[in-house]
This record gives sequence, structure tokens and C-alpha cells, in this order.
Amino acid sequence: MKLKLLSITTLILAGGWSLSMFTPDRPACYSELVGHPEYIWSFPNARAYPPAVGILSNARNCLSCHDNNGPWKSENGLVLDLLDKDTRTSLKLSDGRFLVEVERGKPKTILTVAGYKRGGGLPLPYRNAWLYIDPSTIGSSSLLKFPPGWEVNLPMSCRIAGDELEGFEDYHITSLPMTLLATESADSASIELQLMLTRGELSKENALSEMEANYYERKIQLRIR
Repeated sequence: MKLKLLSITTLILAGGWSLSMFTPDRPACYSELVGHPEYIWSFPNARAYPPAVGILSNARNCLSCHDNNGPWKSENGLVLDLLDKDTRTSLKLSDGRFLVEVERGKPKTILTVAGYKRGGGLPLPYRNAWLYIDPSTIGSSSLLKFPPGWEVNLPMSCRIAGDELEGFEDYHITSLPMTLLATESADSASIELQLMLTRGELSKENALSEMEANYYERKIQLRIR
């Protein structure tokens, strides 16, 4: 009997602690996390963190909420590349699309490299938000926005720029790995990479005009060998 009471008490306390983690005591905005890594590791409150905000909505892309008003409109200074993590070779095709070939049941890791050229007289973007998405899932109720049968560990990120990667020394970049796995039910598929270069702070009072941003989009073919 004592053991049962102890177990029930433990579950109640654990449940209360879990709920307290996800119950914000005040509104929080994205800019509050910048420069305060302790928020990320201590999880004091549940916080919406882009681009996760958009993946749950019917928004076609970032421009449904944000202005394309930044100074990085020219692709001459842009770097947006997908690299094979093992060979560091680009997966870009001659027409600007990307081809990611995988063996069924065997994980493959690619690097998403995004940023803008240094020394061009422009202020550099310091947050890069990107999302890999199956466009056919936009507007659906599914929380899985990747093609059916595909497993992926990092289909989105919002990261402060400043990563270092050989061959990209002239660019202010983010570089993160993403691992894909085609299961037995997966088919070859087409997806999109949606990227926003951003600079400036957000606030709940004026979320748009205080941030400069430019949007880019790339097509990616997932092919099973």
C-alpha cells in the first residue's frame, strides 16, 4: 500500500513539474532568446521558436508573416548550398536544384550552408531560419511536413550565424548537419528548402518592421537508388 501511494505521489509531482515547464508566466518573443542561452538549456517556459511557428499553420512560406525587406536581395552575395557531409561536395545541379541520392534503409547526412558574403558594404544577417518541407503537406493537419516514409532528424532550424567551414571563409554562414533515412515505404520525392536571412530584433508590439529579412527558396529532389 505504501509503495502504491509513493508511486502515485511521484507521478503527481512529475506531472506537475512537466506542466510547469510548458506553462508560460508571461508572453515571450523570439528576440528574448538571442544572447540568453540559459533560456534554451533551462527551459523555464514553453516558447514558440521560428521556423516552428510556420510549420503548424497554413502559411505557404515565411512571407505570409514577414516582409521581404532586407538588403540581401542580390543572389551574387548569397551562399545557399547542400553538401555531402562525408565528401564535402556540393549536391547542386546545373539548373540550381539539388539532388540528394540515398540508399534505402541507410542514413545519409548532408550539410545545409546558408549565409551572405562578407565585405560587400552591407550589414550581415545574423540569424538564418530554414525549413525543409514537402509542399504538398502545406495546409494539411499533419505535424509531419516531410514526405511519407522518410525519417529526418533536423528539417528546420533558426541559428545565429558565425559557423566556420572550409571553403566558405568569405561568407558569414550557418552550417548544420541533417540526416535522412528512406524507410521501406518511402518513394523518391520533391521537397523545398525555404530560407530567411534576418537581422534586427523582434517584439510582440511590432514583430515585422523591426526586423530586416530576405527570403530564398530552392527545389530538392530526393532520389532512392
